[in-house]
Amino acid sequence: MKGFRFTQFVPPQDPEKNTFENLLNIFLQLVTMTGGDAAEALSWLSNLDKRYNLTNPNYGIGDFIEDLKSKGYLTEENQKGEFKITGKAEQSIRKSALEEIFGKLKRGKSGQHKTTHSGQGEERGTDRRSYQFGDNLDQIALTDSLRNAQVNHGFGGDYLLTEDDLEIVENEYKSQTSTVLMIDISHSMILYGEDRITPAKKVAMALAELIKTRYPKDTLDIIVFGNDAWQIEIKDLPYLQVGPYHTNTVAGLELAMDLLRRRKNPNKQIFMITDGKPTCLKVGIKYYKNAFGIDSKILNRTLKLAAQCRKLKIPVTTFMIASDPYLKEFVKEFTKVNNGNAYYSSLKGLGDLIFEDFRRNRTKRF
Repeated sequence: MKGFRFTQFVPPQDPEKNTFENLLNIFLQLVTMTGGDAAEALSWLSNLDKRYNLTNPNYGIGDFIEDLKSKGYLTEENQKGEFKITGKAEQSIRKSALEEIFGKLKRGKSGQHKTTHSGQGEERGTDRRSYQFGDNLDQIALTDSLRNAQVNHGFGGDYLLTEDDLEIVENEYKSQTSTVLMIDISHSMILYGEDRITPAKKVAMALAELIKTRYPKDTLDIIVFGNDAWQIEIKDLPYLQVGPYHTNTVAGLELAMDLLRRRKNPNKQIFMITDGKPTCLKVGIKYYKNAFGIDSKILNRTLKLAAQCRKLKIPVTTFMIASDPYLKEFVKEFTKVNNGNAYYSSLKGLGDLIFEDFRRNRTKRF
């Protein structure tokens, strides 16, 4: 009796390659946690190696450092001769964050996201309808139109094709969305022994990489806010750290609205990651601060901006990574005034929630 016997295929292993890749994944995680400090990340990695035996006699941390430099992840070519990560490492960190947070997503076509609107859009769809005056000729479904002519007029005599025989292929609109991501960098983001800033950075990097690779016509601006608010570049995300700041939500919203005014996309939205209430306001050149309870002066200015965003059709989605009752009351009131969305998330589920909201907003017009 002839046949085939199949056994499990075990691909050949390259111990050195596997060790490097494993160490690289850990190193990129540590770099994110250390705010981009490569030397500190390598120090942590050495301590982890002592405890968990990450390397082997044939491949040590020294070999790994040399490979990081030769493969373009690490450089010492600077004035101080310090270890610095490169642009390649920054991109790898974003890709790693994307795989970690959104790794279970099914791959889709590159480009923009579908909406429920049809008409003179960018991509041919599957829906058909009768020809109407003003339709573009390139929308005519030629095969279907010829079939209609044969059915309506027969095969005899001269071939006849009329306007009533023409069918049009509907084009689908593709939504272009401008998103501003606001990240709270107040001191509370590392308070009480809980690191909240690292998950926030990972989510921001994953969202940035998702938009850059799958939705290149969308835009993403990133804002950090503490006592003040300022814009950062995507490449700066691994280096982001918290400071001895209060939470000036007003400054963040004002900057976000200013950035979105410059964007020509019809769809605009703001994502805000925070773990606390507004506690700071800039009045002239001075700061008005109150960290005890919810200050009515700060709250009223914050709600006023929420109403302005609603008037401009800019929904604000708040991701509150804290669950104190009085914080929920603030978020509830803010969301009601803005007519936006709010989520009370653990750090573990933050990425999934942000993606779901991002994807849902791609399928509608604001």
